[in-house]
Amino acid sequence: MKPEFDLCIIGGGAGGLVVAAGGASLGAKVALVEKHKLGGDCLYYGCVPSKTLLHSAALAHSMRNAAHFGIEAHAPRVNIDAVMQRVASVIKTIEPNDSPERFRGMGVDVIFGSGQFINPHTFTVNGRHITAKKFIIATGSRPAIPAIQGLDKIPYLTNEAVFNLNEDVPHLIVLGAGPIGLEMAQAFVRLGSQVSVVQRGAGILPKEDSDVAAVVLEQLKNEGVNFYLGHTPMQVEGADGDLRLTVQDSQGQQKTLHATHLLVATGRQANLENLGLELAGVQLNNGRLILDARLRTTQKHIYACGDVTGGYQFTHMAEHTAGVVLRNALFHLPAKVEQRVIPWCTFTDPEVARVGFSETEARQQGVAHKVYTFPFHDIDRAQVEGATHGFAKIITDPKGKLLGAALVGPHAGEIIHEYVLALSQRLKAGDLSKVIHIYPTLAQINRRVADVRLKEGLTPTAKKWIKRIFRLRG
Repeated sequence: MKPEFDLCIIGGGAGGLVVAAGGASLGAKVALVEKHKLGGDCLYYGCVPSKTLLHSAALAHSMRNAAHFGIEAHAPRVNIDAVMQRVASVIKTIEPNDSPERFRGMGVDVIFGSGQFINPHTFTVNGRHITAKKFIIATGSRPAIPAIQGLDKIPYLTNEAVFNLNEDVPHLIVLGAGPIGLEMAQAFVRLGSQVSVVQRGAGILPKEDSDVAAVVLEQLKNEGVNFYLGHTPMQVEGADGDLRLTVQDSQGQQKTLHATHLLVATGRQANLENLGLELAGVQLNNGRLILDARLRTTQKHIYACGDVTGGYQFTHMAEHTAGVVLRNALFHLPAKVEQRVIPWCTFTDPEVARVGFSETEARQQGVAHKVYTFPFHDIDRAQVEGATHGFAKIITDPKGKLLGAALVGPHAGEIIHEYVLALSQRLKAGDLSKVIHIYPTLAQINRRVADVRLKEGLTPTAKKWIKRIFRLRG
């Protein structure tokens, strides 16, 4: 029997919506199945609400520190309920872009409900059997909850609940020092909470170089965040508003931390349960989808995109993987996921942005490389704005070809894109030195750090020959 649809997408987050919109615009007949609301984690629990909260927190921080700029400082009165209402209003403003009405207007058959495969070519939801030429699993991810004694018996927050708070947060404990944990730690300390961060590892932001992470650690400590690095959570007990967390350090010493709220930010796990994958013949390895470079599962007509793939869990990567799936599923092109040039940003203050090799990765993989840095302190625009913490770092091969870049400083997430383009075009550091950058801008740091590489070649011997050849008198 001929399949009813060209594409059936399971999950209406960022990746699923891109596939649905793209497929429909190209003339495909598309079904989109979503169990809750279109928009996914990014709109309701991730990027949009977290950056909205961070912006409110940054305003409170600026008010307290206005004296640095010749303006009378003021201790703001923070109304958490009002802050979260603004978060909700921003979500509501963006929500129509992901509304079922908009996608139905494109011709997408939007179906709400939980479903599962009953065979490799049929997905059933609400008693309806959906057949399609190609299926796309785009069910996203959720917070991974660690096995801590007593955690299941006390009220705790995750990114899916924290933005629903409507009461004061006197003292927050954050489990995890990755991007989500640190962003929320800084947001709440700036909104007036006491904040403690507990991390099993010895450092924060484990995917970043230690010198980059150290800048963020120093800033958060200066703002009043308490860190318990190298501490393992052992047990939690108490009730709403009165929580006690026992932690143990590497020497086996234990202590008890007291708080009113606990936020779990210890990673993510893919949503793959109850989809009937075994009936579809889709195989897993240690709970993760087995995927090839074209994002096909072990059933070649069933694809995956977004967080559920288990790769880089960013909205921009979800959109990228959705594009890869579209090209493969509709046009049978051998499109593959980008592996070399993948940028990301942690939106603390200062921000941390990176693309390509880090210094640590280059060293661990035995890649011949050189490292060049330049501080924001020596950028005039950074001095003007009083945002001088941090630096730019580029990693090149011995001949100057860019291998990677990292920025820790103001607006790093915006500035990094020059390096994204440079890496994608396989440029050298010298190519950035040749580009005119507007003065005064923070982006000048990209040229200045490239100039460090350029000046390295001006050895005393080189200068001697330049003077001789061009008859210079200095």
